[in-house]
Amino acid sequence: MDSRKESSENMRNKCAACYRQFNKMEHLVEHMRISFHSNHEPKCGICQKHCRSFESLREHLIGPLPKAECERVFKERGCDLCLTILGSRYALQLHREKCQFSRGNNGLLYRMANLGIQDEMRIDNSRAKVVSLACKMVGGGSDGSLDLCARVCLIDEHEKIIFQTYVKPHLPVTNYRYETTGIRPEFLRDAMPLRQVQRKIQDYLCNGEPTWQIRSRGGKARILVGHGLDHDLKCLEVEYPAILIRDTAKYPPLMKTSKLSNSLKYLTKAYLGYDIQIGIQDPYEDCVATMRLYMRMRSQAHKVEDYPMASDPQNRNNFASWRQSELERMTPEKMLEISRSDYYCWCLDSKLSN
Repeated sequence: MDSRKESSENMRNKCAACYRQFNKMEHLVEHMRISFHSNHEPKCGICQKHCRSFESLREHLIGPLPKAECERVFKERGCDLCLTILGSRYALQLHREKCQFSRGNNGLLYRMANLGIQDEMRIDNSRAKVVSLACKMVGGGSDGSLDLCARVCLIDEHEKIIFQTYVKPHLPVTNYRYETTGIRPEFLRDAMPLRQVQRKIQDYLCNGEPTWQIRSRGGKARILVGHGLDHDLKCLEVEYPAILIRDTAKYPPLMKTSKLSNSLKYLTKAYLGYDIQIGIQDPYEDCVATMRLYMRMRSQAHKVEDYPMASDPQNRNNFASWRQSELERMTPEKMLEISRSDYYCWCLDSKLSN
């Protein structure tokens, strides 16, 4: 009788999201307070377990110590790219054809890009609410280790080039890094000066809104997608509000289980199914990869909530210490119901475009 009571108590102290068990209800409450479980976390399509990232979900399904039943079903009808579970092997086959991307004609576009500047920037160009940016760096300084932007590319949601040019850095170039950049001295001799590139990109992103006035995600300013954007924007000397930046290097669902960033090369292979950055690298190829990753994350169908983030004023008291007694009387499912995410899920951007 006592063992049944203890088992029942343990089930009551089991997290409804990650299934972790606690000896006491107060410990479960503290776990929920700091875990920020939500509908926006990657979730196993078989047992419904919530995972912090797609990497941890992948480990749960096919890692060194997977859950046996989940591994069995996943191997039979699970997509190894988006980790979705399909209804049958035939459904998986159809899904995989759509889920798998290819490198496409990037090589042709790379060769064409060497012919000159491509500039489709229009401040009133409403076709591009979301744009992806990538740069390629050459080296400056005495040892060539200082990154200087020498090439930049900007594309829209449909993978069309909006702006692409070589960039003339402020400082002398001491290492062209030709093996990966393909850039020669003559490409930069008459290239667009950095200051002009910075101004054009800044104006296009802000789309008529002063940077200091951008306060929300629903204005005229454009959403900026990229990988390691802090570094790219710093090298371009462009300032842009974090509220409109979508960085695949910092997005929690795309990070390692250690909470460190994955490389864009790895993310593209693991989640899109093709290789990039082989030999001479093209910023257009990086733009396409980050835009595809962003669109895949944005297209996820999560439950709609009026106030989806833990930082929203309406949610700040959900797990307040003065509610401890009330929280300890709640079921784990009820606690999960009031729990909110500590990061902005990109699926919410799809609501802005509707």
